[in-house]
Amino acid sequence: MTAKPLSGKELAVAIRADVSARAARLAEAGFPPRLTVVTATEDESSAWYVSSIAKAAAKAGITCDVLDLGPDAGADNIRHTLRELSADPAVHGIIMQTPLPDGVRLDDVAEAIGIEKDVDGANPASLGRLAVGHPSFAPATAEAVIELLDHHAVPLSGSHAAVVGRSAVVGKPLAHLLLNRDATVTVCHSRTRDLPAITERADILVAAVGRAGLITPVHIGKDAVVIDVGTNATDDGLVGDVAPEAAETASALTPVPGGVGPVTTALLLRHTVQAAEQQCA
Repeated sequence: MTAKPLSGKELAVAIRADVSARAARLAEAGFPPRLTVVTATEDESSAWYVSSIAKAAAKAGITCDVLDLGPDAGADNIRHTLRELSADPAVHGIIMQTPLPDGVRLDDVAEAIGIEKDVDGANPASLGRLAVGHPSFAPATAEAVIELLDHHAVPLSGSHAAVVGRSAVVGKPLAHLLLNRDATVTVCHSRTRDLPAITERADILVAAVGRAGLITPVHIGKDAVVIDVGTNATDDGLVGDVAPEAAETASALTPVPGGVGPVTTALLLRHTVQAAEQQCA
């Protein structure tokens, strides 16, 4: 058996089409949506990702400003910038891009992003609201997993989902999103004993660790759906957290690239338009 590929490209195209239509309506009403991405790094992969967001935004009719504070920016400077942007009525969405300068933690500075403009769910308060079911923007990568599963008609209610990874960007918010859809969720991490014994019982297995080839056939149960969130740069190109041979065990598997990634970018744009609609209502 070879796993069915769960591509995210068609879904991303559909989301972007909806975003473009909504952005056009906002512009006609005199409220052109605007996104600001704040950076404080010289990381080349980060620069490529930010550039891809800006290009996608432009195609969708969203103005995207990139504000580079430099790799030596301190936490106070970053927080001040985020507060100013949060108070600016012309800015509807804010993304604090990582990595950050040494000694600066994302949760320490992201608390300065207004909840209504926190389109990538970076503010710890956004995660708290998500946990209790209050309206907030979920981190786009975590939400992209749910959107992909829905798009490919993978049932969530009553399913057992194992999430490998407990980051505040993917693992933790995804666990809450899955719980909100009535899935039974197990969160695994670096301290989990006998990982295969847990993951092989899951109907849905999500790999979100950032370690190439971590998930192998021994981790995957019969007919399991596997979502690979990992993006690891290697000499052979971009690879996920799931080893290639896992495709012979899983019933369905997201490709890397072309799976979660395109949907994540599309959702950042959708969140920006939603934020603009709410702020301009």
